[in-house]
Amino acid sequence: MKTILAMTFGCIGVNMAFTLQGSQMSRITQTIGVNPNSLGFFFLLPPLLGMLVQPLLGKYSDSTWTKFGRRIPYLLVGAPITAVVMVMLPFTGSFGFGYGSVIALVYAAIAIALMDMFSNICLAPFRMLAGDMVNNKQKNSAWSWQQIFGYAGGILAALLPYLLTKIGLANTAAKGKVPDTVIWAYLIGAAILLVTCAVTIFNVHEYDPETYAKYHQIAVKTKATSVSLWQLVKKAPRSFWELAIVQLFSWIGIMYTWTYATGAMAKNIWNTTNPTSAGFQAAGNWYGVMTAFYSVAALLWGFVYAKTKPNQRKFWYSFGLFADALSIIIVALTHNQWIALAAFALYGIGNFTINTLPFTMLTSSLHGENEGSYLGLFNIAVCMPQIIGSLLSFWLFPLLGNSQPMMMIFGFIAMIIGGISVAIVHEGK
Repeated sequence: MKTILAMTFGCIGVNMAFTLQGSQMSRITQTIGVNPNSLGFFFLLPPLLGMLVQPLLGKYSDSTWTKFGRRIPYLLVGAPITAVVMVMLPFTGSFGFGYGSVIALVYAAIAIALMDMFSNICLAPFRMLAGDMVNNKQKNSAWSWQQIFGYAGGILAALLPYLLTKIGLANTAAKGKVPDTVIWAYLIGAAILLVTCAVTIFNVHEYDPETYAKYHQIAVKTKATSVSLWQLVKKAPRSFWELAIVQLFSWIGIMYTWTYATGAMAKNIWNTTNPTSAGFQAAGNWYGVMTAFYSVAALLWGFVYAKTKPNQRKFWYSFGLFADALSIIIVALTHNQWIALAAFALYGIGNFTINTLPFTMLTSSLHGENEGSYLGLFNIAVCMPQIIGSLLSFWLFPLLGNSQPMMMIFGFIAMIIGGISVAIVHEGK
């Protein structure tokens, strides 16, 4: 158990990066002058880079046998770079680029892409360690603790702008500038990422090639494999493709919540669509509180899920996606901020599910061979829905009357389809 805790502890900092991105990106981009109809552009480059980086990281780390391990070296390099790129985004409005200027939007797009890419480079070793170092009976526990620590970091990250406002930092700024509350939230998040990843780096001792082969009952491989990623794709287990279908619909639901929840609540609850208004910034803070609340719910749900049986995974997968869908439709339609907050308890259950069950079910089908490569390739099933959703939004947003609540309703429908699609998954095959 001590090893499981050590190999998952760094997820506190990694998820702070993802939570700040998810809870504040829409707010930051609209604050610097991005038209809501153009938000999809900011979700295109990050998943494209993720589709390239994750499979390559998985493939090469599968054969990176060093005295530090094969996954830890990538974390050792990735964590400091992630901390640096994290602080690029909130300073977008501080360089005098001009409200809504092309250079400001290009800089923001690059900052978002780099933050997403390196956050994923940090996250990948944690997923791969869970596949490398635990058996099937321990997978529920290992993946649950990964999420429990992750959501602990998410709670802090999501609450930071709200808490910093309460202690007196400015939550509004000149037109085109990001408030100090958001800037300091990112700075604190970057520092915590470095500290928590260091705990994992210096306390986890990966298996050597012989021990790894014996543990997984496979042949010893100490040299780079000649199997290409394309060859691995062609012989991927059945569940790889089936889970990818579920991921397609569920991630579109998540993405449209990230992108449009702040704007939807600003319109429905604070009666404003002006991103420079105090009402819109209050909606941004409240979405941060909601993110913290769903992280608490997800953390608690992690303790529940850790006790479930391996043969019940499909049931809990569907349950989580339906809970997520219900939360999305409530937030899209409510005119009460407390109802929106309460609904995000369900979103927490769904978010935990989406970030845990697909990977647990996939690794139970891999049996120790090429795990890093397959987990990297499977990240395409996370990235591709974001690309599809982004491209779709350029047509869908005007079609739905430029309504951010309606975009969330579309995400609700996608999530429902995802929940139904779980029925086609054949775990272990």
